[in-house]
Amino acid sequence: MVVATEKSLVMTNPRDMRDDDTLLDAILAGDESAFSELVARYELGMLRMAQAFMGDRISAEEVVQETWLAFVKATRKFKRRSSLKTWLFGILLNQARKQAARRPKELPDQNQGRGDDDDGSSDWFDDAGEWRSKPLVWSSNPESELLSQEAVEHIYEAIASLPEKQRAAFVLSAIEGWTPEEVCDLMKISSTNRRVLLHLAKSKLQQMLDEYFGKRRKSPAASGSEEPKP
Repeated sequence: MVVATEKSLVMTNPRDMRDDDTLLDAILAGDESAFSELVARYELGMLRMAQAFMGDRISAEEVVQETWLAFVKATRKFKRRSSLKTWLFGILLNQARKQAARRPKELPDQNQGRGDDDDGSSDWFDDAGEWRSKPLVWSSNPESELLSQEAVEHIYEAIASLPEKQRAAFVLSAIEGWTPEEVCDLMKISSTNRRVLLHLAKSKLQQMLDEYFGKRRKSPAASGSEEPKP
């Protein structure tokens, strides 16, 4: 069984790394080390993708686990019409959809849809959907550092609240660094559609992150102020 944790990753010398097709051939031939190498290559990216979809680490680890199990079962059926990475992350998205469908339905967010008609300018993201700079809460201030994990969790929750296609386009482009061609191939969308999805995603995320960090900067804990003692 594959356990989707950072500790499970196998460190490999880059000079010794095999390409995906070579790894797949080795896996089909029963080479367990090839499977471990594939896990080391993609598991952290899969975990980030799953957490962005599910909103929490535990559910993300379950999705990654189910993805590897599905991969093992379907390996011999892979026709190589797409890259191995695209196929693997396609399985991941399907597993995330299945788990999300089993969750209780939530009431629609009244704020969903805001920002769809803005000009796309953003203090958080550039036109490619990438971070312009780290959130202010990730500073060298020790007290701010204590808040960083909470901030990261909120960012993942914000991403998870996006509509599925916007979420996928943003995570693949801004977090995983996939090329536009790779994103379009996986999502079966046009280049124009990818840009529109990124625009909508970053507009909505900017609004949510501005609200969160604005409140955080105004809070006593973030400013370092304390209530006067009696």
